[in-house]
Amino acid sequence: MIIFRYLSRDLLITSLAVSSILLTIFLSGKFGDYLDDAAQGKLAVDVLFTIIFYRMPNLLELILPLGFYLAILLAYGRMYIESEMVVLSATGMSQWQLVRITLAPAAVVAVIVAAFSFWLSPLGAQLTEQTLAEQRNRSEFESLQEGRFQAIGQGRIMTYVEQVSDHNKLLEKVFVAQQDGQTNSTIVVAETGEQAFNPDYGQRYLVLHNGNRYEGHPGTSEFKITRFDEWGRYLPPTISEAEFESEADGKTTIQLLAADDLESKAALQWRISMPLMVLIATLLAVPLSKTNPRQGRYLKMLPAILIYIFYLAFLINARGAIAKGDLPAGLGVWVVHIPFLIIALLMLNWQTLLQSRNKPTGAAHA
Repeated sequence: MIIFRYLSRDLLITSLAVSSILLTIFLSGKFGDYLDDAAQGKLAVDVLFTIIFYRMPNLLELILPLGFYLAILLAYGRMYIESEMVVLSATGMSQWQLVRITLAPAAVVAVIVAAFSFWLSPLGAQLTEQTLAEQRNRSEFESLQEGRFQAIGQGRIMTYVEQVSDHNKLLEKVFVAQQDGQTNSTIVVAETGEQAFNPDYGQRYLVLHNGNRYEGHPGTSEFKITRFDEWGRYLPPTISEAEFESEADGKTTIQLLAADDLESKAALQWRISMPLMVLIATLLAVPLSKTNPRQGRYLKMLPAILIYIFYLAFLINARGAIAKGDLPAGLGVWVVHIPFLIIALLMLNWQTLLQSRNKPTGAAHA
């Protein structure tokens, strides 16, 4: 019991530390992508952290299995280097006993991953889609900020607003510049601007008041100047409708069980795969963590990580093949899990297999 508590605590603490580091790295990358979208006016700045929060369950669903896998390699590798495993072996602990002890914290991690996979990740995907749907209904008018030059219209139009008032409804001292083709340019300067909505077509327009419109070729005197009291321009949605389509990831597990389409079947099998992957990866990590003190604790880290990457990559490809109909749903992700399970069992029984193979040879010599 003491050994069980010692190993379990070491694994869970190491797993928490590794998963926290991985989560920070992945969140930094995601936040950079969303920050770039916000800079282009595709997302409002005030929803960045909300979207990141909603996407965290999906990230943790992938990070926790990897974090626990690396924790086994690091914790047990250290114990082999410091000869703690030699002491445990001398007390009668076999490799299969070590596996059974390791599977206990692995089951805890698998349950947590299952909660993310079956419930929290779909909920996060639904909330993310709702937030993005709200962003789709925004125009680039809401993304304008006072006192700075800002590109809108997918980077084709440069704007500057001196002041934004009345809860982002009224613009003052507006500058709009657009390059039409390679030679022609249009510049509009207005005293005020506001957003108008056409309910018949569901379209928004930027309406400017009391200004001038300059159109012509830069570097020449060929300019046309138009004085206007009111000038309007169509404001397209900041996010295209095809960019964030509803996917099976946003469906609840009950909905996936009732659905008969291939995409839903692939998503359901993926959700089952995540907690199952924790257990199979544990069986792989225990023999891979065995390290010779003379070789160093990190010698087997690279091949072990590559095995995990191949495992995850094959699962991702299997999911895509099921969704496309290239892989029968009856076989599904099991064509990936079963081979890796066999590999893990072979690695765990490798010494026994070698001994049984050499036994007849020794008897013949005798």
